[in-house]
Amino acid sequence: MSRLLIIKQLISSFNSFQQICGERSLDPIYGAGCLDDPDVFFIFMNPTARNVSSSKKWRGLKAPWLGTKSIWKLFNSLSLLNSNLYNEIQSKNPDDWGYSFAQAVYENIASNKAYVTNLAKCTQFDARSLKNDIFRKYLPLLKKEISIVNPRLIITFGNQVSSIFLNQPISISKTRKKAFNIMIDGGKYKAYPVYYPVGQGMRNMSMAIGDLREIIKDSSYSK
Repeated sequence: MSRLLIIKQLISSFNSFQQICGERSLDPIYGAGCLDDPDVFFIFMNPTARNVSSSKKWRGLKAPWLGTKSIWKLFNSLSLLNSNLYNEIQSKNPDDWGYSFAQAVYENIASNKAYVTNLAKCTQFDARSLKNDIFRKYLPLLKKEISIVNPRLIITFGNQVSSIFLNQPISISKTRKKAFNIMIDGGKYKAYPVYYPVGQGMRNMSMAIGDLREIIKDSSYSK
């Protein structure tokens, strides 16, 4: 069975959880990017209605950050998104995003061996913080997603996501560029907590990019 098919089997769970944990008038957002042993697997928090693909009218790819601008600076700075697409993103309004453009963005992300997802797939109207117990509901599904995709390196963004994923208190300021070993379904992975780079964490964007450049170029992240 292909990895894509197995990933699609998780969607029914994400859809069910949306009705329990998210805004029922919105759709959940799934992970997207390279499915075949990516170099980097990025874990953000949870999607909001700013993502244009959260609309039930959207019939294209439902992937993180579609229709937004800020986060793509990070991917472009890490050479995971080409500058032509990045510049086009910056010139677009949310309503200008079409299905083919969204697909082109994530095909480029995939070609650069990266995968992007959220710990919680449930979409909210705004960026209010989710309670820890909601994130924990999604943790087994996230681990299944990781075991299927099989990345070489995992990046967790922010204290809350990092703490829940690693099952220990994490303060990014005290763990910058530090690797944590985690076992998932018999596989051993390295995870690095990194500053959350958007929203209230926008002030940390440059530090997140700088740390990620060092982490990704370090050959020791290979499994």
